[in-house]
Formats: sequence, C-alpha cells, structure tokens
Amino acid sequence: MSTNPSTLTDPMSGFWHDDLATADPEIAAAVGKELARQQDKIELIASENIASKAVLEATGSVFTNKYAEGYPGKRYYGGCDYADVVETLAIERAKQLFGCNFANVQPNSGSQMNQAVFLAMLEPGDTFMGLDLNSGGHLTHGSPVNMSGKWFNPVSYGVTEGEELIDMDAVAATAREHKPKLIICGGTAYSRQWDFAAFRAIADEVGAVLLCDMSHISGLVAGGAHPSPFPHCDIVTSTTHKSLRGPRSGIILWNDEKFTKPLNMAVFPGLQGGPLMHVVAAKAVAFKEALAPEFKTYAHRIVENARALAASLEENGLRIVSGGTDNHSMLVDLTAKDVTGKAAEAGLDRAWLTCNKNGIPFDTRSPFVTSGIRLGTPAGTTRGFGPLEFRQIGQLIAEVVDGLSKNGPEGDAQIEESVRGRVAKLCADFPVYPES
Repeated sequence: MSTNPSTLTDPMSGFWHDDLATADPEIAAAVGKELARQQDKIELIASENIASKAVLEATGSVFTNKYAEGYPGKRYYGGCDYADVVETLAIERAKQLFGCNFANVQPNSGSQMNQAVFLAMLEPGDTFMGLDLNSGGHLTHGSPVNMSGKWFNPVSYGVTEGEELIDMDAVAATAREHKPKLIICGGTAYSRQWDFAAFRAIADEVGAVLLCDMSHISGLVAGGAHPSPFPHCDIVTSTTHKSLRGPRSGIILWNDEKFTKPLNMAVFPGLQGGPLMHVVAAKAVAFKEALAPEFKTYAHRIVENARALAASLEENGLRIVSGGTDNHSMLVDLTAKDVTGKAAEAGLDRAWLTCNKNGIPFDTRSPFVTSGIRLGTPAGTTRGFGPLEFRQIGQLIAEVVDGLSKNGPEGDAQIEESVRGRVAKLCADFPVYPES
C-alpha cells in the first residue's frame, strides 16, 4: 500500500482554502447580519463611522500574522522589513495630516493611548484635571471607576448650569487651587468648539502639561472644520475611527522632542507588547485618505449636517444641550417629553435609527437610564447624506420620541413601522458596501 503523502488527504487543505462561511458558519452568519444592520439602519452613534473597503482590507491583511515589538529599525523580532515600511508610512502620514513633529501609531485603543500619557507624565497619586463625565468627559479623563480615577487624583471641571458651556474662568480657578501636573481638554459628549489657547494659558500659569484628547473631532481637525489643538497643546491623543473614518485604534502626537522617549517607552514596553500591525497598516491607509482634498469637503459636511439635524430636532420640540452644535455631535434632552434615554434608544432602534442613551449635564437619572441621547453625523455623512436628509432624520426621531412620550417605553408601533419604511428608502438611496 502506497504511503506517498501526495496520495493522502492534505490535513491543511481546509486551513489554506476554506472561507469563513465554510470554516465557521456561525461567525459568518453573525458577520452577515452585522453587515445587513449597517446597510439597513441609519447609524447615528457619534463615535462610529463606516470605514472604506481599503481600510477593511488592510485590517484583514497578512500583517495580522506579524509580531513587531519595538519601533521601526529597532525591533525585537526578525522579519520586520515590511512592518517597518507600514509603520513608517503611518507615522509620516499622521505627522503631515496633523502638522506635528512626532507620532506614535501603536496604541491599540483610545483608552491605552491615554493610559500611555499618564504613565509617561504622572506618578501614581498625582493630580490632573479633566472634563467631568457628567458634563461630557470620557471615562479615561478621571472617572472613579476607571484606572485614571483609581490610580491618580482627578480634579474635574464641568459646564455651567445655564448655558451648559465650559466656563474658562472656573477652569482657571480650579487649576490655581489644585495645581495639576496634567490638564486634559477634549471630551466625548461636548458639542462646542474647544478654546485651546485659553487652556494653554491656564496650563502655563500652573506649570501643567496640556493634553488634548481629540478622539471625537480629529477628522474635523484634519479636514479644517475645527481648530487644531496644535501648537497650543503639548500632547494630543486621538482614536482613528470616529470622524477620522479609519480602523478602531489610537495614536499619540506631539511636537517637543523631550516627550519622545517617555511616550514611546510608555506605549512599548510600558503598556503593550507587539503592536497590531494589520491595524497600523489600516491606520496608514486612513491617514492617506484623510490627506486627500475631498476629505476636507467631507469634514465640513459633517458639521453642516450636524447643524441641520440639531435645527430639525429643535423645530420638532426636542431641546439640544447648549442650544446647538459646532462639531459632529449633539446631546438631546428628553426631559420635557418624559422619555428616558434608555427608552428612546430602544424605540429608535426598533425604527432602524441607531443611537446611544447618554446622560445630560446635571442629569438626575442613572447612567444606565439617562435623560438624553447622543447623536452624531459622521457615519451618515459617509453614506452621502446631506442637510436635507438629516433634516428628515430629525423629523423621524421626533416622531418616534413623541410615540414614546404618549405611550410609554413600548412606543407607538404604527409610527415606528412608518419610520422604518422611510429609513429603508433613505438607506436604499445611499447604500453602504453596495457590492457586498
């Protein structure tokens, strides 16, 4: 009997050739349903977007196989020639895009990029300042349930009760009282422009390092639709999805060479081992896309669309926190309608409008219930929606909320069915991944 290996079944044939549907039908089914969800529902979550086919291809590339601990030219593994090419391109493109001298493109997430700054700039117990979570700040800006609030001493600033805006005089007074080593500007649910120059003056007065977390607005900054944190801020962090429309990940940017060694060492070996090179490759692709002239048009359209959506909501009886928006997002106060954010999120999802419940300033409800919802326009703008479509979306949201206001959390089934039909028409007119 022949024992020639060529006459036997190749045990690796499936490994090399099976697609996802063959190898794992359950996961393939979930991926297919997620694609359908993105195609058939309108995405209004401010921190989400729709990446290009090229970004998806890079994220799923063979670079997922490569360990590349260290930095270009100084790796702890062999075989990093092309990893170095990819990471160097990502670094150079990030520097060009944001007009800075240095960039670290390895952080795996927004949380880890901010953790790296803390590790580089602070000692456990040191005082820093950030926007209060209840005023639109982020968990990593000092929430007591986050590492930033557990290992360090956070002192928060917030928004005023009347205008719901950041009071820079109050920020200055808090800084003078507590003398923080680090001040963070930037947030996750603040719809107005940031006065980076005013934060710089306060940081200089108290001798603090100034960090901007521009995760939400980085696409707007790249496209010239929001002032840049440079040259005012010492260090700038950003996720690379959201308005920047890349893969889910993070970056750190800075100008002064004195920050180079501590920041790079904080990322590796301080917090991470080998970087996710497939994601670094996708970041490089996204930065190239953002350097193209048409991205500026896209960034300005995001803001134009957000203002159209906010105006439509207000015309339909829904209050926008702070009275409007200067960026991609807004908080909608549902208090007057006696509707919770939790109920609105569920009702809008039934109507194929995806958003997230969100606390409003001075909210009396828990973070699991909330009195508001957060809406954003980056994903819809990527689809091709303009102000006309977003004004229509504002009307649809108001109809669903009115149904909830009259009928409780179950909403009005007829209204939600009617809205679903109009959402389906909009999605068909502006398809996502049409060849998928």
